[in-house]
Amino acid sequence: MKNHPIALYIDLLFCLVIMPLAIRLLPVDRWIATNTAFLLTLVAYVYVLYFVYRLARLPKLFMQKKYLQIVLLLGILAGVTELLTYFPMPAERITDNIRQVEARMHIRTQTIWFFFLIVTGFSLAIELTFELFRQILSRQEVEAEKNKAELALYKAQINPHFLFNTLNTLYALVLSGSDKTESAFVKFSGILRYMYSQSSSEFIPAEQEVDYIRQYVDLQKLRLNHHTQVELTTEISNGQVPIPPMILITFVENAFKYGSSADTDCTIRLLIQADEKLFLFQTENAIMNIPKEKGHGIGIANCRKRLELLYPGRYTLQTDEADGIYRVKLEIRIKEE
Repeated sequence: MKNHPIALYIDLLFCLVIMPLAIRLLPVDRWIATNTAFLLTLVAYVYVLYFVYRLARLPKLFMQKKYLQIVLLLGILAGVTELLTYFPMPAERITDNIRQVEARMHIRTQTIWFFFLIVTGFSLAIELTFELFRQILSRQEVEAEKNKAELALYKAQINPHFLFNTLNTLYALVLSGSDKTESAFVKFSGILRYMYSQSSSEFIPAEQEVDYIRQYVDLQKLRLNHHTQVELTTEISNGQVPIPPMILITFVENAFKYGSSADTDCTIRLLIQADEKLFLFQTENAIMNIPKEKGHGIGIANCRKRLELLYPGRYTLQTDEADGIYRVKLEIRIKEE
């Protein structure tokens, strides 16, 4: 919290409010007249002591296990405080009764040590609070950097996964000699431009993601025959709602991978809704191809991790299978309540 305005306000509070009020507890009027040098020295010492503590930052030294430095500093400050108790009395006061002199010296000693303890306690309390805030902010920065790195990793894993599946589609069209091959490559190049133009974006407008899904669906339709019907429904009241790029593609891919057939009638249904508060995505498809392995690989796992990092506690992702129908439902609360 170096050079933070709050630290400056605390210092001003101590120097201009707390210490003047504490000094008023002393017999200031009498000491100004009879013991001016001691009073000025005491006031100067109190302020110097405070800023020594603030500059030394004892809690930080303690966290760094620099115990010897702490002991040396406290020893030096205690020694200086003890020396201040021997500040000479004015010559005219020494002529007083010896008991009166001893009483005044005792009061001065108590006053000096009282201010030492007050300044020490206040300074350490303030610096300990600041150090706790520093630790919290440091952990938050580390966590933010970690989350950013993890998001970059998950996005990097999604892109090759998508490319592999899409290239398989193009390869099948080429092998079959389909007249749709040229159109498929045009759509594929558009999808690639989207992927790499948004590779560094954490959020994009929902309408861009929907357009990307629509291009992907059109690309898949080129390889499908009349047995597989695709229904894509979009209800976007606000196309500028921010969502993570390529957050939906895994579920769309799976719907086509496991829900399409070349010889049996089937339907793949996709629904996307978005407004200022809620983003909803649903898929529904008959299971026409049984996965060889349980689950759908890293795609869905990565999607869950991205959602957890970006929307902790603000999303629900449900997948279920019943009567040969596989369903996915993703809800994201755009704004925190």
